[in-house]
Amino acid sequence: MHELALPLLIGLIVIALAFDFLNGLHDAANSIATVVATRLLGPVQAVAFAAAFNFAAYFLSLAFPELHKVAETIGKGIIDKDLVTPAVVFGALIGAMFWNVVTWLKGIPSSSSHALVGGIVGAGVAHAGMSGIEWSGLNKTLIAIVLSPLLGMFLSMLIMLLTSWLMKDATARGAERGFRYLHLASSAAYSISHGLNDAQKTMGIITVLLYSTGHLQGEFHVPHWVAISCYIAIALGTLSGGWKIIETMGSRITKLSQHQGFSASAGGSVMVFTASLLGIPVSTTHTITGCVVGAGTARRASAVRWGVAQNVVMAWVITIPASAAVGAIFYMITRLF
Repeated sequence: MHELALPLLIGLIVIALAFDFLNGLHDAANSIATVVATRLLGPVQAVAFAAAFNFAAYFLSLAFPELHKVAETIGKGIIDKDLVTPAVVFGALIGAMFWNVVTWLKGIPSSSSHALVGGIVGAGVAHAGMSGIEWSGLNKTLIAIVLSPLLGMFLSMLIMLLTSWLMKDATARGAERGFRYLHLASSAAYSISHGLNDAQKTMGIITVLLYSTGHLQGEFHVPHWVAISCYIAIALGTLSGGWKIIETMGSRITKLSQHQGFSASAGGSVMVFTASLLGIPVSTTHTITGCVVGAGTARRASAVRWGVAQNVVMAWVITIPASAAVGAIFYMITRLF
């Protein structure tokens, strides 16, 4: 157990909730870019819509507690929980927040999830060396970096083709009206899955902080007040928007129809709900980007602006090492004091 003055403990929890808020701000585009790009909802309506369903994930987690495995992966599945110190938590959070701010200002849809994983790995290795890494948890997260956008792309393409066949006898007006309603429903589902998976990452950080300082009694578990605080923080962050990234996700990669928007959101929600059930801190940004590309490719490959998509992929590649480096640097700074 590591001694930490109560004001410092509260300060670290506030920083963690600030990261959660920034996560919602940064990832607002994940669940609403398609509805904004297709003009299904106006920008203000869309962010309120996404924020409400981000918070609705809290009630889903109460009904299905098994969906809270992601918090355990972040809290004890990346770095050995017995080796985590408050300084490691601080380095991890600052590393992740730094990268989030840089990519947000540049309008790059990088992953808040993998920025946090990188921060944890960087600070954890700086503290305990490579022996502190829990390879099973880290490996499944790294594998998901590759698989989630690829599977999302193929799943959205399949949904696009299947629904095209099912609607082949419908009139153009009837199909458009039907896909508007389906698109709205799939966007709500994706917002819930986003809130569920992403809020848990901060829950895991706060929980391991409480564990390391002796404030968590019994087995490793997420206290109720931690869960609801994280859902509120991410919903408020989403409510604050993230317009540059919304532009990239919703229109710069490919132009979307209601049909494509529905296919991308539906594919993304299936992927993220599955990841939450498996306890994988998947990147909702990576996933929905792959789904948008899949929906665009189903129309025709030339509809996708591959240059923009390539820039997005490059941001993904450097997210974990960049945030790990910053996390390690800020951990070392704490050693000076």
